[in-house]
Amino acid sequence: MGNIEQVRKSTDVNLARLEADIAKACSGSSLASIAFPDYVEYQPGVSRAGALSAEAVVRDYEAAAKEIESMGAELIEAAKNCEAMTADVHDAIAFMRDTAAAYRDEGKKIFKRIQEGALFTEDVRKTCEQVKRKMVKGNDTN
Repeated sequence: MGNIEQVRKSTDVNLARLEADIAKACSGSSLASIAFPDYVEYQPGVSRAGALSAEAVVRDYEAAAKEIESMGAELIEAAKNCEAMTADVHDAIAFMRDTAAAYRDEGKKIFKRIQEGALFTEDVRKTCEQVKRKMVKGNDTN
């Protein structure tokens, strides 16, 4: 607060010193690194303080505009990643469909083998019964 009171008490403001202080304070900020935009120009007759204020505001807006553009670039990159993922998903879905079809084919083969085995077992059982009957009849005749 001491600095604010000193500025209030001082009637003559040294603009060069004020500008140097502002530049020193802003040297680490992103606003100092942003070039003065070419879509604005100084109007004649504007005071140095007004020009500096306007310049600070327009640089702030330019920084925000650059951030918005950066978000657009990030969105484009995210869209590219989504497109790549979508292509991968389509490949995965095709692989799953092929795998499901292969499982169905294998299930059909096993189903058929089991039925063939069941028919063969039934034939063996019938043959065994016929042989058993013949053996029983053969023993009865003796």
